Amino acid sequence: MKLSRTAAALAATLLSAALALAGAGATHAAELAAPARYVALGDSYASGLGAGSYDSASGDCKRSTKSHPRLWADANSPESFDFAACSGARTSDVLASQLGPLNSATTLVSVTIGGNDAGFADVMTTCVLSSEATCKQRVATARAYVANELPARLDAVYDAIRTQAPGARVVVLGYPRLYKLGGTCVGGLSEGERSALNGASDDLNAAIAKRAADHGFTFGSVTGTFTGHEICSGASWLHSVTLPLNDSYHPTAAGQSGGYLPVLASLA
Repeated sequence: MKLSRTAAALAATLLSAALALAGAGATHAAELAAPARYVALGDSYASGLGAGSYDSASGDCKRSTKSHPRLWADANSPESFDFAACSGARTSDVLASQLGPLNSATTLVSVTIGGNDAGFADVMTTCVLSSEATCKQRVATARAYVANELPARLDAVYDAIRTQAPGARVVVLGYPRLYKLGGTCVGGLSEGERSALNGASDDLNAAIAKRAADHGFTFGSVTGTFTGHEICSGASWLHSVTLPLNDSYHPTAAGQSGGYLPVLASLA
């Protein structure tokens, strides 16, 4: 009798524990299955400039229906989706005009920012129109900015995101290398200029990744997904100099769906 009572008590304890674990598992599964409240922030690489099919209501922000935030939202049907990314945005623009949709109910934020702070457009213009020496000097200036000034600006943005969306998962996406070295290009920049620009992209991504990690955010590199699809690759997912000029050096629709979306989807 004593043994059977002990056995019964043990069975009851085990059953209680199993039920508790099952309940916890169900709760966790329900949380994972709950529709997201998603906010997409950032610059032209996030808005989808270069991909075409722009929402006319977005004006100069050029928010594309083929951008990776929109594609993710279309595929996942979040409870809410606020698309605040804007072509030409710098960190100061994110702080001034993009954070409004964030709140305590936000569950997912994606952001790509920093390239315009480092002078992306001016760097590319200088390299296209000037000598190799002038191009490399301008790239060196941008790299110095990334090393010395950009981190504090990223900190300000990431701090603000965390303050306004304390419970959100934040995915910080980087930038692709622009060129396949040793590839086939007719005219355009020299191999030395292309190498310098790729090095600047690596520096920019490293700075962004470090600041994201220090804030507990998840960094998503797109270098791998764009490998084999850089300019000069023969299968580019990036525009070279093109019309309209603003599309130049931005991802195509294929770059958004094949280069950015898989990284966001794997981390969201």
